Amino acid sequence: MRRVAGREIQYARSGGVAIAYQVVGEGDTDLVYVPDYMSNLVYGWEYPRWRDFYLQLSARFRLILFDKRGTGLSDHGGQFATLETRMEDLHSVLDAAGSTRTVILASHEGCGMAALYAATYPERTAALALFHPRAYGHGLEDPDSIAALADLRDRWGTDAMSDEIMREGCPSLFPSEEERRWFANYLRIGASPAVAYALNRAFEETDLRDVLPAVRVPTVVLHRTSDRANALDVAARIPASQTMLVSGDDYLEIHLSSEVTDLVAEFVSGQAAPEVPDSVLATVMFTDIVASTKSAASLGDRAWRDLLARHHAVVRRELGRFRGEERDTAGDGFFATFDGPARAIRCGQAIVAGLEPLGLEIRIGIHIGECEVHESKLAGLAVVVGARISAQAGSGEVLVSGTVRDLVAGSGLEFSDRGRRTLKGVPGQWPLYAVA
Repeated sequence: MRRVAGREIQYARSGGVAIAYQVVGEGDTDLVYVPDYMSNLVYGWEYPRWRDFYLQLSARFRLILFDKRGTGLSDHGGQFATLETRMEDLHSVLDAAGSTRTVILASHEGCGMAALYAATYPERTAALALFHPRAYGHGLEDPDSIAALADLRDRWGTDAMSDEIMREGCPSLFPSEEERRWFANYLRIGASPAVAYALNRAFEETDLRDVLPAVRVPTVVLHRTSDRANALDVAARIPASQTMLVSGDDYLEIHLSSEVTDLVAEFVSGQAAPEVPDSVLATVMFTDIVASTKSAASLGDRAWRDLLARHHAVVRRELGRFRGEERDTAGDGFFATFDGPARAIRCGQAIVAGLEPLGLEIRIGIHIGECEVHESKLAGLAVVVGARISAQAGSGEVLVSGTVRDLVAGSGLEFSDRGRRTLKGVPGQWPLYAVA
């Protein structure tokens, strides 16, 4: 087997977790491939069809490959990783590979994380190519989804299950016993039963419908005829995106057609140099002390100023721990942003707990959405919604929008439904959830 230059496996550190990656090729444009549910950097090069796909990409681009957290050669990290954690893993891989602007090519389950990254870091995303993305899963209220997940957990790694997956998703290769053997081993060596179950469960729980409109980088949605409906749905939600048809009817396996590489290269070559982004996807958090006016009156000005200084210190300490960025402080309230909703929620929980010894009760509202950037300041509807959610929160409560809840699948966070609320000055009704 011919040795391919630059195939050395390296590790990027992301929050203490080692993420395996490779850089292959010497093209002028960087492209990172975000794999489907699982991958394995060693086995991928041994599997002839994946090897050919990697070689095609590396002939056109400086190709960056990696195994997502918990799959292949990468560390697990102790618990299943949310979309935002996996997004930060990609950020760490690109930093380690010295890539500051990158074309992102993603497949199936990997599309969610890729879209979230492109919306959050538009300045680092040259273009986005999504193969068979899906805007939202069926959810765990769907009996068929529950049954399918239970079956996957019990039979993952068996020949019977891999044959069923291949028969349905890749019928053109299914008749070949050799192809079935390659495919079965690819699944086994890519993910354990527990990880496969967690990935599929999170995929079913994740809803990207409120995130996709915030993707403002050049985007193409690639699809075969078998997944036309999902592709058109996703493309309709991403401003100015394009769709391109890939030959064949197989739903699975992006590598089955060399067209993918040609179409992505054609799309990227036609893109003008991007402008500085004037909007980004951000998680916004607003905090407010409950009954602050009453407390100030009872304590007196000096004692209240001292208590407020201790409050500020606690909030800033937790923002630092959870990588929140303080955007504004007005009186007894904070406005902060995060690059992921789960981190914002855990920060909010820590702030509530940290203020209890001071005898202070706080209300917190969290939302994620597209924010306008004006001279490093953030504005727009998402900011207004976050502030209004905070005003709806009860004492000691972290209240979040439905969008936030939909993006933290797999985090272990639990929520109580607070119903649909009218937010002052904001059209429509908004589903809100209290963090349990």
